[in-house]
Amino acid sequence: MTGYEEKVVGVKRISKTTKGGRNMRFSALVVIGDKKGSIGFGMGKSIEVPVAIKKALKNAKNNMVKVKMTKKATVFHETIGKHGAGRVLLKPAVEGTGIIAGGPIKVVLELAGFKDVYSKNLGKNTSLNMVRATVKGLLSQKTPKEIAHLRDKKLSEL
Repeated sequence: MTGYEEKVVGVKRISKTTKGGRNMRFSALVVIGDKKGSIGFGMGKSIEVPVAIKKALKNAKNNMVKVKMTKKATVFHETIGKHGAGRVLLKPAVEGTGIIAGGPIKVVLELAGFKDVYSKNLGKNTSLNMVRATVKGLLSQKTPKEIAHLRDKKLSEL
């Protein structure tokens, strides 16, 4: 897939204890995006790090979603994305503010193409849950047109 940028959010060592001892493996979390509203994330596990990253990248490409953004590359309204114990607050920001975010949240927002967004991690800071909560928050946005339609009003009446 051309035009997509990918970033490895985290690689961690995981182990499974068996009768014969501990089996060590690696788990990788990768986020992929085109900076035009398409974003995807994936997990991969393997005995070797490069193989885990390759599997995560394939998984991310299969889990691509399209998110909505304003013409000024920010979110439409304040929203909270939730996944597990992770909660992420996303707020629109004035042009020139930049992405105010930490860790995995910043990676997701940058690769999706957002330029000005405030965000805050309100829950647990597990990388995977933060990424999932951010994507869920971005997908839960409604455009002003959709809000007007839901309220049975004209766009000018909002």
